[in-house]
Amino acid sequence: MTDYRDVNLSHWNERAAAHAASPGYPVASLVADPAALSEVVAFDRPLLGSLDGQRGIHLQCHIGTDTVSLSRLGATMTGLDFSDKSLFEARSIASRAGADVRFVQADVYDALAVAGDGYDFVYTGVGALCWLPDIARWARVVASLLRPGGRLFLREGHPMLWSLDDENTDALVVRYPYFERAEPMVFTSDGSYVETDIELRGSTTHEWNHGLGEVITAVLDAGMTLTGLIEHRSVPWEALPGRMHLLPNGEWVLDEEPDRLPLTYTLQATRPV
Repeated sequence: MTDYRDVNLSHWNERAAAHAASPGYPVASLVADPAALSEVVAFDRPLLGSLDGQRGIHLQCHIGTDTVSLSRLGATMTGLDFSDKSLFEARSIASRAGADVRFVQADVYDALAVAGDGYDFVYTGVGALCWLPDIARWARVVASLLRPGGRLFLREGHPMLWSLDDENTDALVVRYPYFERAEPMVFTSDGSYVETDIELRGSTTHEWNHGLGEVITAVLDAGMTLTGLIEHRSVPWEALPGRMHLLPNGEWVLDEEPDRLPLTYTLQATRPV
C-alpha cells in the first residue's frame, strides 16, 4: 500500500486533541506535579536504569507524555512523530509541565535526516511498531540514530496479543496474522483506546503485525547486539475488553490464568562500540 502513511496520519491528527484532553493520558498530573511520570515510563523505569546526562530520542512520541517523563529521569529528549496535530499537543504539554523537550516532525523512516544521530538511547513505546510496514527498515533507522555503545529500549505489544480477536469475550481466538505481511490489515473505527468526550469521526487505519522472531532478527541484521528480552503478563490498556482487570500501576492483566498469554515485551539492544 502506497497511501498507508496518509491514511494513518489522518487518523492520528483527528485524535490528538481528544487524547490530550482524555483522563487516559496523564496530562493533568504531569502539569500539576513536577515529579510525576506517565504510568508507562514508571513501568519501564526499573529496566531503563539511570538516564542522567543521556541524550535520547523517542520515536512515534504522539502527544509526548512519555517523552516528558523520560526527560524527568534526567535525559535530554527529542520526541519525533509524523503528526503535526500530535506535536502541537506535545509542545503544549511539555511547556505547561516545565519540560525542555525538542519535538520534530518526520516519518520514522526519515528520522535520521530530520533528528540527527549520536543518541545514547532510542526509546519507543507500546503500540508503535504496528503502524510500520517494514520492521527491518525500522531497525536500520534505529541503529543509524545511535552512537557506538548506544542502546535501543523497546516495550511493545506482544505479536501474539495483536493476533487475537479483541471482540471475542468468550475465548482467546487467533484472528489476525502473527507474521509481517506486505499488505496491511485494514480497520475502521469511530472511537479510541482511551476515554474521551470529544466526538470522533470514523477513520480507517492500515496496520501490520511483526513476529517476535522478525523483530529480533531485524535488530541483529541491523548490526545491534541483543542485551535483553522480557515478556510481560500485562499491558497498559484494556486490550481484550471484558476479559481483563486493572492493576493499581495502570497495567491490565487477564482475569483468568494470566500466565497463558504474553501481552507485552521489553527488548533491549546496543550498537557495538
